[in-house]
Amino acid sequence: MVKTAKVPLRLPMFRGEKRLRIALVGLPGAGATTIFRAIESTSQRPGRKGEECEVDIGFDEARISRVPNLTVLQDPQKVDVIVQVVDASAPERHLEFTLELLALGRPLVLAMNRMDLAHRKGLHVASGALAERLGVPTVPTVATMGYGIRELFSAAADAARRSAKPAFPALNVAQLAETATRPAGVRERRDWRYWMDELFLSPRWGLAGSAAVFAAVLFVVFYVSVWIDARTTAPLAAWVAAWQPEGTSGVVARAVLDGLVGLIGIVVPYMVPLVVLLILLEQTGIMARIAFAVDRVFHHLGLHGGVALPLLLGLGCNVPALAAVGSTTRGAQRTTASLLITFVPCSARSAIILALAGKYLGPWGVLAVFAVAAVVVSAMGHFLRRHFAEQSIGQILEIPRYAAPRWRLLARETWLRTRDILTIVTPLLIGGSVVLALLTHWGADRWINLALAPVTAWWLGLPVVLGVPLLFGVLRKELSLAMIYTALGGFAVDAYLSSTQIFTFLVFLTLYVPCISTFAVMTKTVGRRQALASVGLSVAVALAVSGVLRFALEGLQRLSA
Repeated sequence: MVKTAKVPLRLPMFRGEKRLRIALVGLPGAGATTIFRAIESTSQRPGRKGEECEVDIGFDEARISRVPNLTVLQDPQKVDVIVQVVDASAPERHLEFTLELLALGRPLVLAMNRMDLAHRKGLHVASGALAERLGVPTVPTVATMGYGIRELFSAAADAARRSAKPAFPALNVAQLAETATRPAGVRERRDWRYWMDELFLSPRWGLAGSAAVFAAVLFVVFYVSVWIDARTTAPLAAWVAAWQPEGTSGVVARAVLDGLVGLIGIVVPYMVPLVVLLILLEQTGIMARIAFAVDRVFHHLGLHGGVALPLLLGLGCNVPALAAVGSTTRGAQRTTASLLITFVPCSARSAIILALAGKYLGPWGVLAVFAVAAVVVSAMGHFLRRHFAEQSIGQILEIPRYAAPRWRLLARETWLRTRDILTIVTPLLIGGSVVLALLTHWGADRWINLALAPVTAWWLGLPVVLGVPLLFGVLRKELSLAMIYTALGGFAVDAYLSSTQIFTFLVFLTLYVPCISTFAVMTKTVGRRQALASVGLSVAVALAVSGVLRFALEGLQRLSA
């Protein structure tokens, strides 16, 4: 019997037309802008009057307005809750502003921000005592590190439910300041958690800490996974390749084996290690800290920081990356991230780039192909951001406590995130392998090449015989590399293709439909309609970019001749 968790509903719920209206206020230097930037929607356009964004607070919805001063807050009755950000390290002048806000008679919540600075100054911030004196909720926060932000807005929603007008305290500012802060007398204990937060959450080192984790993931992708692949899939592929059947039944059997080997090549070296790594980062609390650190950077792509690692996982394999996005995002965020992942060069595409560009174009050619992919991902992020601008809402990132991995939960989550490979990808991978093998066996590859000639020969400037290798790339990208040699009739690719043709071929192969496995998982993640749209988008972008680069390079060669 499956146990279900009960989540108590807090009534009334604020959704739709009844969503909360929260005014976020604070004197300069308190950190109100920092809090707003941490929760704003990715469609937010800074600079417009009365900055606003919509966020989810649990089951509630809220429209949060960043109000710089009381003069902007012209009609307090149109505000459900006022959230004031106070500098806990120097609260006197901020508490004077608090008394002015109390006079408005609206529900008020205080964010005692910059608690880290207060502790470094040796101050003990008595948030509970201050809340009791003022009669309003008081939440400790560290906006630059994301601490307390979720609790702050949950307290705002609860204050709106109570709809209680705060009592005006019979105290002056000096008395309130004395209540709020007192010398601690004890130096703050700095253990490993403190230094971990300094690495991942501080404005100075946050991106560096995230980059260190990204480097570790890249190590897994390009060393550990490749090492596992070389000892699992590669021997199987070599064993299967030695069998060259001639009859139709043998061709079908060989195609089934190719499909199964391709499946093993996805799951064993890439899918399982990367999914396990992602879950470990989530369980230990590091994932949430990385998401907070890179959140502002990813806003430029129309995404929140939570999809940073899934996008990075795409460098290993797009399949686990899509699975991770499906389990951590929703709505426009999920669609945008899923579409962008299809343009991230997976290890299979990277292997082809390194094999061909590294040998025939040199290191600058390799960097150029990856640079094109990076530019396309960035440009598509901006395009999708505008496309889904009205659907994007803010996200309040929670910073959990550090925790040790739970191995039973790790195994269960790994199975839940990889089982779709067996039920969705396997039949498509094997079926596609059989269909393409039969087409080649019956001599239909010549007709496929002729049908694709307008794309390969006219637009991309490639030999007609490369049509089938490009098509087989839909099944699995490595097949394209193997079939290039067969189609050209030799291993000396530079004897048949110019440097411009090699570069054009690699750019197109990198950008267009990753593989049938990716399409299958995307169908489950965002639906068949969006998955088909992603196929059309990736083909269109691949054709446009590679074709334009081909004509540009040929033009430069003519000018330099």
